[in-house]
Amino acid sequence: MRVLIGIGGGIAAYKVCEIVSSLFKAGIEIKVLLTASAEQFITPLTVATLSRHPAYTDRDFWQPIHQRPLHIELGEWADLLLIAPLTANTLGKLAHGLADNLLTNTVLASTCPVLLAPAMNTEMWEQISVQRNWQLLRQDPRYHAAGPGAGLLACDRVGMGRMAEPEEILPYIHSLLHTQGRLDLSGKRILISTGGTREFFDPVRFIGNPATGKMGLALAQAAVHRGGIVTLVHGSLPDISIDRRINLIPVVDSATMHDRMLANFPAADLVIMSAAVADVKPAHYSDRKLPKQQLPNALELSPVPDIIAALSKLRQPHQKIIGFAAQTGDIIPPALEKLERKQLDAIVANPVDIPDRGFGSDRNQAVIIKKSRNLAQPQQYEQIEIQPCAKLEMAHQILDSIY
Repeated sequence: MRVLIGIGGGIAAYKVCEIVSSLFKAGIEIKVLLTASAEQFITPLTVATLSRHPAYTDRDFWQPIHQRPLHIELGEWADLLLIAPLTANTLGKLAHGLADNLLTNTVLASTCPVLLAPAMNTEMWEQISVQRNWQLLRQDPRYHAAGPGAGLLACDRVGMGRMAEPEEILPYIHSLLHTQGRLDLSGKRILISTGGTREFFDPVRFIGNPATGKMGLALAQAAVHRGGIVTLVHGSLPDISIDRRINLIPVVDSATMHDRMLANFPAADLVIMSAAVADVKPAHYSDRKLPKQQLPNALELSPVPDIIAALSKLRQPHQKIIGFAAQTGDIIPPALEKLERKQLDAIVANPVDIPDRGFGSDRNQAVIIKKSRNLAQPQQYEQIEIQPCAKLEMAHQILDSIY
């Protein structure tokens, strides 16, 4: 896959170095071009070294043509174009189809998706003219937006206009490379659970599991990148910058997750239950820390509500419910039994006894089991194998199988 990165003139240009380096490590071919003002903040040598490819500037653009025009070559080469930071000046040019430098000419000479990462002072961002240009540009389906976010700006102002962090931009790049900008979930409301729950038996001790929430977060990212309206009910979750379009609902225990999922279920078109919810909880809770010598030798347990079974009983004809089954050994039989017993549309069976898979890993593998679309054999099931891959890639393959 080939990503062309256009760097604009702003202090946030330094963040692009991490993006270039991360994409190269992921095996993606990168070319970088800089506007004249971008060279005031970052050098062509820096990004050329990180990308392992010469960087392009306006000096290259205005050189005599020896082969095909540079902006045509670059525009046809790219599978995706990232502009970061997107300045007010470049935004205005793109919104009105103007082209007076290498970056803007390359945009007009390309047809691939364009990911925009705006960055500017809050007063600049909130100007009526800037917002008008932003809304005009966003009407074009080629353009996708990462940020801006709010925070401390280089001008010492705290407010909107901060460029999205690399950890938010990078997943969006991978999503667009998978979908080529397809917004097939536009208007769909998607409810996802993720992370582990903690069932406390005193204020400092609990029954839990190693779930980190990475798989559910990947599903939420993939869905919102495809146009979905996403609510993520989560226990544990990675401490990273997350797309602010994702509605985050934090929970701690299974009872609270049960309540939040049921409250948001009526509005959902699709539910994906990827959370590792506890099966049992301590039967008794002490509101003070128990001294070590008072800890019971055997902990009395009681069952917790079955969230996905409760949702399945309340479902409407238009709603789809997808479950997860984290298993060891032969993962298919227990997943199939769960699919049938809880009347799910599909289930994702994934192994947790293979190194670098499942809990805590950035990678996963799975088998999707779903009801057959063959109306003559409604009780038959299809199996789709997902080979080991990044969790975001697996999330897209899951969504591909559903819609």
